[in-house]
Amino acid sequence: MKLYTRTGDDGTTGLFGAARVGKDHPRIEAYGTVDELNAWLGMCASACHGTHPAVERMRVILVSLQSRLFDLGADLATPPDASDAATKRVSRIEPRHVAEAESYIDEIDSGNEAIRAFVLPGGSELAARLHVARTVCRRAERLSVALARSGEVGPGAIHLLNRLSDLLFAMARRANKAAGQSDIEWRKNA
Repeated sequence: MKLYTRTGDDGTTGLFGAARVGKDHPRIEAYGTVDELNAWLGMCASACHGTHPAVERMRVILVSLQSRLFDLGADLATPPDASDAATKRVSRIEPRHVAEAESYIDEIDSGNEAIRAFVLPGGSELAARLHVARTVCRRAERLSVALARSGEVGPGAIHLLNRLSDLLFAMARRANKAAGQSDIEWRKNA
């Protein structure tokens, strides 16, 4: 099978088990942003080098999350009215996936100091990448919430994205700590 099909040359793409829609359809925007987030997690994982055990653990978690984001993308690409055959092939995001993300948050954040102020994105290279991934995650969440208003997104997708942005924030703070850098606190313009 060739990589190119030419079926999208008219500006449409196919959903799992459903008709074709425009490439600018809200569903495509949502799962396309999840795909962008997945690429950022790859960028973050590639920066997880060194000997610090917390950084190695973050790399393992990030790679695991990349697989979960493929599931999320398939979930978002499969409308509720898709054929039974398509729906059976797709792994929907379930409460257990959200619980797994929460356990990662607890694990990673347990190594962080209590937060005392708003934290600016940045610090170490890994932390900066994680902050970019967090903002992409928030955009994916906003697009999924907008799509959910039409009743076409399961609650698990939104719950997972909400937790992942928190996890990425905790990871950014932990990455700075592992690099021996303090969080950069926001200073209010007085």
